[in-house]
Amino acid sequence: MGGGGSALRVCAEHRGGINWLSLSPDGQRLLTGSEDGTARLWSAADGQCCALLQGHESYVTFCQLENEAAFTCSADRTIRKWDVLTGQCLLVFRGHTSIVNRILVANNQLFSSSYDRTARAWSVDAGQASQEFRGHRNCVLTLAYSAPRDLPGAPFEEEAAAGGLLVTGSTDGTAKVWQVASGSCHQTLRGHTGAVLCLVLDAPSHTAFTGSTDATVRAWDILSGEQLRVFREHQGSVICLELPNRPPRPPQLANQHVYSGSADRTVKCWLADTGERVRTFTAHRHSVSALKYHAGTLFTGSGDARARAFDAQSGALQRVFRGHALVINCIQVHGQVLYTASHDGALRLWDVRGLPRAPPPRPAAAQRSLSRLFSNKVGCAAAAPLKPA
Repeated sequence: MGGGGSALRVCAEHRGGINWLSLSPDGQRLLTGSEDGTARLWSAADGQCCALLQGHESYVTFCQLENEAAFTCSADRTIRKWDVLTGQCLLVFRGHTSIVNRILVANNQLFSSSYDRTARAWSVDAGQASQEFRGHRNCVLTLAYSAPRDLPGAPFEEEAAAGGLLVTGSTDGTAKVWQVASGSCHQTLRGHTGAVLCLVLDAPSHTAFTGSTDATVRAWDILSGEQLRVFREHQGSVICLELPNRPPRPPQLANQHVYSGSADRTVKCWLADTGERVRTFTAHRHSVSALKYHAGTLFTGSGDARARAFDAQSGALQRVFRGHALVINCIQVHGQVLYTASHDGALRLWDVRGLPRAPPPRPAAAQRSLSRLFSNKVGCAAAAPLKPA
């Protein structure tokens, strides 16, 4: 069903698996971080490699691309900032004592998480750590940030609210909410019985969603620390979460959907404000490793080395993208092009023209069924047409 997607370009310059793929806010460039210890900048328009970023002494775990700078973190315990035009390293952030897992650039700050059980805040321009967040009993995996503008005045002091809130998820089974300005732990979110693998944040409603090896997704009020609801139908670890961007409106979650990808080979769509399951997306032959919602279509990446496109409203499988040899670790979408990065070391560009442009999904009644058994904002401007390679 859906046929095979046509590959526009295969970019195979990396000599190791690609661990992460980031798209610049303006949609013009891509950044890949690899097991080979390098990162590469690519033109989103034609898939050509623009720059090779060399300097890390071990594999690159994660990367984030901004319009004017690229950021990478590595198992060598460092973070690096790069010039996107020259490919030169501008800064090296040193301080972590173990593998750096994730980075997040927001509000002119860089946040990082590490196997050393800490998260840290850094000055983007100076490369110096401005805050260290200690309290987790095991490695810190995932990060989310709520800017000061999204926070109410109470119950925070003015100084604390000024820096925003950082949310971290750990293999110790908890998530924590930190006051960035003071470095103090504001709330500890307890309830999971397994490692917290993924985390997304709906800033207007102050709600965090966490996915865990305990096969549940949980919703939390990050201000009060209250566990709001538990999403329980998965039969395996929840590996990735996707919360589609929503237009500005009053800070309620009514009709908002959250998607979860699992080791049980399914994706589930839930009503964010009630925890009811709307639908289940099947057809995957292995764990679901990556999710991206774009213009009414849900794109998935899987351990079966295939990407898929589903109609988000009906759940119908629209297209299968075959060509990778190993697990797809990350996906991005821009305009009419799907980008997939795999542990096989290749970045692939796929034509997604012809997929139905469905309207945003309407609220649907929850269904009951038994199912079986890792947030980047994506621009939506149309990309230049490409010719198949």
